[in-house]
Amino acid sequence: MPTAKARASTILSEFERAQTELVGKAVILTDGKAGTVESLWLDEMHGLRISIRGHDGKWPIATIKLAQRS
Repeated sequence: MPTAKARASTILSEFERAQTELVGKAVILTDGKAGTVESLWLDEMHGLRISIRGHDGKWPIATIKLAQRS
């Protein structure tokens, strides 16, 4: 498999893994917002972003301060 194709496959695999680990879990963000992760996006400008049920907007994954354990 060409290098670029292998890297793209790895990125998509890790994105799916992050979705499985976070969607539906309760989180608290560094700015105090809290709720359940509704969905994830891969944003070319900001990286991985999440949306939280009941709050408008998308936040960088790095702003998660605490997440519900499995």
